[in-house]
Amino acid sequence: MRSLLRTLERSTLRDIALVCLADALVGASFGAITVSGGLPLWVPVVMSVLVFAGGAQFAAIGVVLSGGGALAAVATGLVLNARLLPFGFTVAGVLDGPWWRRLLGAQLLTDESVAFTLLQPDRRRRRAAYWVCGLALFAVWNASVLVGAAAGGMIGDTDALGLDAAFPAVLLALVLPSLTDPRTRTAALAGAVVAVAATPFLPAGVPVLLALAGLLFARRPAGPARPADPADPARPGDTADPADPAVPADPAGCPSDSAAKAGPSGDAAPSAPADSAGGAADRSRPTPLAEEVH
Repeated sequence: MRSLLRTLERSTLRDIALVCLADALVGASFGAITVSGGLPLWVPVVMSVLVFAGGAQFAAIGVVLSGGGALAAVATGLVLNARLLPFGFTVAGVLDGPWWRRLLGAQLLTDESVAFTLLQPDRRRRRAAYWVCGLALFAVWNASVLVGAAAGGMIGDTDALGLDAAFPAVLLALVLPSLTDPRTRTAALAGAVVAVAATPFLPAGVPVLLALAGLLFARRPAGPARPADPADPARPGDTADPADPAVPADPAGCPSDSAAKAGPSGDAAPSAPADSAGGAADRSRPTPLAEEVH
């Protein structure tokens, strides 16, 4: 562990410490709200160790406390954690070693650990950032959840402290960075409309799953027209532009005949030798194009 700490810069370690501090506050509120809502103390503690995903934990407990079933709570958590699948492919290169080490590394996969990993310039620092951030967050999160759960049992009514606002606040904080994309914003608004409309008629937790219908409105925008490829052959009817600097012109403004005769290397192609005096006379006779120009 000490070697991993020496590998990272102090600025990176400072940023990881600040993220851990913020997550500690969220974890304490999660533990307090869960216990004050009527669930036993071991529920948030075990969930934090096994799941270790703040957004999924908040969403699942929110469904249960609002009267939803366990199946709806698990499905909601799985939907939120589905974003971690592409993250796993992204950081798979830093999880080397035996299978048990890779399994432990997969448990430490979070938004924060992936973000710090991708910021590092080389593989050695990426590996160090992933393990340092993941282990630090795992320890801080579980300790803060335990402290919050114990405090929630003594406080009793967390509504008096305003901790009930932590559910929507945390979920909104998870969503806001993604709403800058127009497609994501459209899908989120459509899903919210579906969930609000279904809430009076369906059990708690089910409207959240129905909100996935908003993905149907996230259409891929039409891409810009593909620019012309310079390597494409000229189409029938295309003509050379006399003003093009790549095509030399004679004093009369017409493309030079030597450019038309240039070979692949840019040198003028050799003319066929004259086989008779008549052929030389034919070559000296002005062409219709030359007569029209002169």
